[in-house]
Amino acid sequence: MQLINIGFGNIVSANRIVAIVSSESAPIKRIISDARDRQQLVDATYGRRTRAVIITDSDHVILSAMQPETVANRFVSPREAISKEAI
Repeated sequence: MQLINIGFGNIVSANRIVAIVSSESAPIKRIISDARDRQQLVDATYGRRTRAVIITDSDHVILSAMQPETVANRFVSPREAISKEAI
């Protein structure tokens, strides 16, 4: 099982992540609001600005203060990074 650090020592299972998106658009803000109403919102921002929204296969929504690109780059295992550099 691969775990992803989403900032401030918070870790999420990579196998459960469906999407990592920016929090700027109105549809994503609605998804956050709906998850809050369903009590399936996990706020891992520690009071900082939300930059990445992580959507899981269990319909949980996780907020992170890290950029979506930064979280996505942590998906790459060291073996995959080496093979991508060789290309």
